[in-house]
Amino acid sequence: MKARTIVLGIVILVLVAGGAAFFYFNNLRSRAADYNPQIKPAEFTTKITNKYFALPVGKKMTYGAGDNRIEIEILAETRVIGGVETVIYLDKEFKNGQLVEETRDYLAQHKNGDVWYFGEDVNNFKDGQLQDHSGSFIHGQDGAKAGIWMKAEQRVGDTYRQEYYLGHAEDMRDTIATGQTVTTKMGTYTDCVKVDDWTPLEFNSREHKYYCPEVSSLVLVEEPSGARSELTNINMP
Repeated sequence: MKARTIVLGIVILVLVAGGAAFFYFNNLRSRAADYNPQIKPAEFTTKITNKYFALPVGKKMTYGAGDNRIEIEILAETRVIGGVETVIYLDKEFKNGQLVEETRDYLAQHKNGDVWYFGEDVNNFKDGQLQDHSGSFIHGQDGAKAGIWMKAEQRVGDTYRQEYYLGHAEDMRDTIATGQTVTTKMGTYTDCVKVDDWTPLEFNSREHKYYCPEVSSLVLVEEPSGARSELTNINMP
Protein backbone atom coordinates (compact mmCIF):
# COMPACT_ATOMS: atom_id res chain seq x y z
CA MET A 1 0.00 0.00 0.00
CA LYS A 2 2.84 2.35 0.96
CA ALA A 3 4.66 1.66 -2.34
CA ARG A 4 1.50 2.36 -4.32
CA THR A 5 1.05 5.66 -2.47
CA ILE A 6 4.65 6.66 -3.20
CA VAL A 7 4.26 5.86 -6.90
CA LEU A 8 1.01 7.86 -7.01
CA GLY A 9 2.78 10.78 -5.36
CA ILE A 10 5.60 10.69 -7.91
CA VAL A 11 3.10 10.59 -10.79
CA ILE A 12 1.28 13.62 -9.37
CA LEU A 13 4.55 15.55 -9.00
CA VAL A 14 5.55 14.76 -12.59
CA LEU A 15 2.14 15.88 -13.86
CA VAL A 16 2.28 19.10 -11.84
CA ALA A 17 5.82 19.87 -13.06
CA GLY A 18 4.86 19.07 -16.63
CA GLY A 19 1.78 21.27 -16.39
CA ALA A 20 3.81 24.15 -14.98
CA ALA A 21 6.37 23.85 -17.77
CA PHE A 22 3.60 23.67 -20.39
CA PHE A 23 1.97 26.80 -18.95
CA TYR A 24 5.30 28.65 -18.79
CA PHE A 25 6.33 27.93 -22.37
CA ASN A 26 2.84 28.59 -23.73
CA ASN A 27 2.83 31.93 -21.92
CA LEU A 28 6.28 32.70 -23.35
CA ARG A 29 5.05 31.77 -26.83
CA SER A 30 1.95 33.97 -26.54
CA ARG A 31 4.05 36.95 -25.44
CA ALA A 32 6.35 36.35 -28.41
CA ALA A 33 3.53 37.39 -30.71
CA ASP A 34 3.95 40.92 -29.31
CA TYR A 35 7.69 40.97 -30.02
CA ASN A 36 8.26 43.58 -32.71
CA PRO A 37 11.70 45.25 -32.59
CA GLN A 38 11.89 48.61 -34.33
CA ILE A 39 14.93 48.53 -36.60
CA LYS A 40 16.30 51.85 -37.87
CA PRO A 41 19.25 51.11 -40.22
CA ALA A 42 20.90 54.49 -39.62
CA GLU A 43 21.39 53.53 -35.97
CA PHE A 44 23.58 50.49 -36.75
CA THR A 45 27.22 49.99 -37.69
CA THR A 46 29.54 47.15 -38.73
CA LYS A 47 32.16 48.44 -36.26
CA ILE A 48 31.42 46.02 -33.42
CA THR A 49 33.31 47.24 -30.36
CA ASN A 50 31.14 45.82 -27.55
CA LYS A 51 33.23 45.35 -24.38
CA TYR A 52 32.35 41.66 -24.16
CA PHE A 53 32.02 40.87 -27.84
CA ALA A 54 34.21 42.91 -30.20
CA LEU A 55 34.35 41.69 -33.80
CA PRO A 56 37.07 43.36 -35.87
CA VAL A 57 37.52 41.94 -39.37
CA GLY A 58 40.07 39.11 -39.32
CA LYS A 59 39.55 38.09 -35.69
CA LYS A 60 39.78 34.29 -35.33
CA MET A 61 38.84 32.08 -32.40
CA THR A 62 39.03 28.34 -31.76
CA TYR A 63 37.11 26.40 -29.12
CA GLY A 64 38.11 22.85 -28.23
CA ALA A 65 40.96 21.17 -30.05
CA GLY A 66 41.92 18.40 -32.41
CA ASP A 67 39.06 16.54 -34.08
CA ASN A 68 36.39 18.21 -31.93
CA ARG A 69 36.55 21.94 -32.26
CA ILE A 70 34.77 25.11 -33.36
CA GLU A 71 36.51 27.63 -35.60
CA ILE A 72 35.23 31.20 -35.90
CA GLU A 73 36.39 33.96 -38.22
CA ILE A 74 35.11 37.49 -38.83
CA LEU A 75 35.01 37.93 -42.60
CA ALA A 76 35.79 41.06 -44.59
CA GLU A 77 32.57 40.76 -46.59
CA THR A 78 29.24 42.07 -45.30
CA ARG A 79 25.55 41.51 -46.01
CA VAL A 80 22.68 43.98 -45.98
CA ILE A 81 19.54 42.73 -44.22
CA GLY A 82 16.49 44.93 -43.85
CA GLY A 83 18.58 47.96 -44.80
CA VAL A 84 21.21 47.18 -42.12
CA GLU A 85 24.77 46.34 -43.19
CA THR A 86 25.93 43.38 -41.11
CA VAL A 87 29.22 41.70 -40.26
CA ILE A 88 29.60 38.02 -41.19
CA TYR A 89 30.60 35.75 -38.30
CA LEU A 90 31.66 32.44 -39.87
CA ASP A 91 31.27 29.52 -37.47
CA LYS A 92 32.47 25.99 -38.33
CA GLU A 93 31.95 23.00 -36.04
CA PHE A 94 33.98 19.80 -36.42
CA LYS A 95 33.31 16.44 -34.74
CA ASN A 96 35.63 13.49 -35.13
CA GLY A 97 37.51 15.56 -37.69
CA GLN A 98 34.49 16.10 -39.95
CA LEU A 99 32.63 19.34 -40.58
CA VAL A 100 29.11 18.94 -39.12
CA GLU A 101 27.86 22.52 -39.23
CA GLU A 102 28.83 25.73 -41.01
CA THR A 103 26.98 28.90 -40.09
CA ARG A 104 27.14 32.47 -41.32
CA ASP A 105 25.77 34.72 -38.58
CA TYR A 106 24.85 38.31 -39.46
CA LEU A 107 25.58 40.92 -36.77
CA ALA A 108 25.61 44.70 -36.38
CA GLN A 109 26.07 47.06 -33.45
CA HIS A 110 23.41 49.54 -32.39
CA LYS A 111 24.46 53.06 -31.45
CA ASN A 112 23.87 52.18 -27.78
CA GLY A 113 26.51 49.41 -27.99
CA ASP A 114 24.14 46.40 -28.12
CA VAL A 115 25.13 43.80 -30.74
CA TRP A 116 22.10 42.69 -32.76
CA TYR A 117 21.63 39.38 -34.53
CA PHE A 118 19.93 39.69 -37.94
CA GLY A 119 19.98 36.07 -39.01
CA GLU A 120 22.02 33.04 -39.95
CA ASP A 121 22.49 30.77 -42.92
CA VAL A 122 23.12 27.23 -41.68
CA ASN A 123 24.59 24.25 -43.51
CA ASN A 124 24.23 20.97 -41.62
CA PHE A 125 26.45 18.06 -42.74
CA LYS A 126 26.45 14.31 -42.14
CA ASP A 127 29.31 12.07 -43.25
CA GLY A 128 30.66 14.96 -45.29
CA GLN A 129 27.40 15.51 -47.18
CA LEU A 130 25.13 18.55 -46.91
CA GLN A 131 21.90 17.43 -45.19
CA ASP A 132 19.77 20.52 -44.64
CA HIS A 133 19.66 24.15 -43.54
CA SER A 134 17.74 23.65 -40.29
CA GLY A 135 18.05 26.60 -37.91
CA SER A 136 18.40 29.24 -40.61
CA PHE A 137 16.52 32.52 -40.33
CA ILE A 138 16.79 36.00 -41.83
CA HIS A 139 15.22 39.08 -40.27
CA GLY A 140 12.20 40.18 -42.28
CA GLN A 141 11.68 36.85 -44.05
CA ASP A 142 8.68 34.63 -43.24
CA GLY A 143 8.01 36.51 -40.01
CA ALA A 144 11.54 36.14 -38.64
CA LYS A 145 12.79 38.98 -36.42
CA ALA A 146 16.20 40.14 -35.25
CA GLY A 147 17.27 39.98 -31.62
CA ILE A 148 20.13 41.01 -29.36
CA TRP A 149 23.23 38.82 -29.21
CA MET A 150 25.09 40.81 -26.55
CA LYS A 151 24.03 43.86 -24.58
CA ALA A 152 26.48 46.68 -23.85
CA GLU A 153 25.20 47.18 -20.30
CA GLN A 154 25.06 43.97 -18.30
CA ARG A 155 22.33 43.88 -15.64
CA VAL A 156 21.73 40.73 -13.63
CA GLY A 157 18.18 39.50 -14.18
CA ASP A 158 17.85 40.77 -17.76
CA THR A 159 16.18 38.34 -20.18
CA TYR A 160 16.05 39.04 -23.89
CA ARG A 161 15.45 37.43 -27.26
CA GLN A 162 18.46 36.72 -29.44
CA GLU A 163 16.29 35.77 -32.40
CA TYR A 164 12.68 35.01 -33.22
CA TYR A 165 11.48 32.70 -35.97
CA LEU A 166 8.48 30.81 -34.65
CA GLY A 167 9.16 27.10 -34.33
CA HIS A 168 12.61 27.35 -35.91
CA ALA A 169 14.83 29.80 -34.01
CA GLU A 170 13.73 31.12 -30.61
CA ASP A 171 16.96 31.48 -28.62
CA MET A 172 16.76 33.42 -25.35
CA ARG A 173 19.46 34.83 -23.07
CA ASP A 174 19.45 35.49 -19.31
CA THR A 175 22.12 37.59 -17.59
CA ILE A 176 23.09 35.58 -14.51
CA ALA A 177 26.11 37.32 -12.96
CA THR A 178 28.76 39.99 -13.56
CA GLY A 179 32.28 40.46 -12.23
CA GLN A 180 33.05 36.77 -12.62
CA THR A 181 36.54 35.23 -12.66
CA VAL A 182 37.00 32.39 -15.13
CA THR A 183 39.99 30.05 -15.36
CA THR A 184 40.72 28.01 -18.48
CA LYS A 185 43.82 26.34 -19.89
CA MET A 186 44.64 29.61 -21.68
CA GLY A 187 44.59 31.64 -18.49
CA THR A 188 42.48 33.44 -15.91
CA TYR A 189 40.04 36.17 -16.93
CA THR A 190 38.35 38.72 -14.68
CA ASP A 191 35.27 40.97 -14.81
CA CYS A 192 33.45 38.42 -16.97
CA VAL A 193 29.69 38.24 -17.47
CA LYS A 194 27.88 34.92 -17.09
CA VAL A 195 24.82 34.39 -19.30
CA ASP A 196 22.50 31.45 -19.83
CA ASP A 197 21.40 30.65 -23.37
CA TRP A 198 18.29 28.50 -23.82
CA THR A 199 15.34 27.91 -26.11
CA PRO A 200 11.72 26.87 -25.47
CA LEU A 201 12.09 24.58 -28.50
CA GLU A 202 14.37 22.15 -26.63
CA PHE A 203 14.08 20.59 -23.18
CA ASN A 204 17.14 21.03 -20.94
CA SER A 205 18.85 23.32 -23.46
CA ARG A 206 20.32 25.80 -20.98
CA GLU A 207 24.03 26.56 -21.56
CA HIS A 208 26.17 28.67 -19.22
CA LYS A 209 28.45 31.02 -21.15
CA TYR A 210 31.16 33.40 -19.94
CA TYR A 211 32.20 36.47 -21.96
CA CYS A 212 35.32 38.33 -20.81
CA PRO A 213 36.47 41.87 -21.70
CA GLU A 214 40.18 40.98 -21.64
CA VAL A 215 39.66 39.24 -25.01
CA SER A 216 36.19 40.70 -25.79
CA SER A 217 35.02 37.16 -26.53
CA LEU A 218 33.30 34.08 -25.25
CA VAL A 219 35.87 32.08 -23.27
CA LEU A 220 33.90 29.20 -21.74
CA VAL A 221 30.72 27.22 -22.40
CA GLU A 222 29.28 24.80 -19.85
CA GLU A 223 26.82 22.36 -21.41
CA PRO A 224 23.77 20.88 -19.62
CA SER A 225 25.62 17.53 -19.72
CA GLY A 226 28.47 19.02 -17.69
CA ALA A 227 30.86 19.16 -20.66
CA ARG A 228 33.01 22.27 -21.07
CA SER A 229 34.14 24.01 -24.25
CA GLU A 230 36.98 26.49 -23.79
CA LEU A 231 38.58 29.13 -25.92
CA THR A 232 41.86 27.51 -26.96
CA ASN A 233 43.22 30.05 -29.42
CA ILE A 234 42.55 33.63 -30.46
CA ASN A 235 44.15 35.73 -33.20
CA MET A 236 43.50 39.45 -33.43
CA PRO A 237 44.02 41.31 -36.72
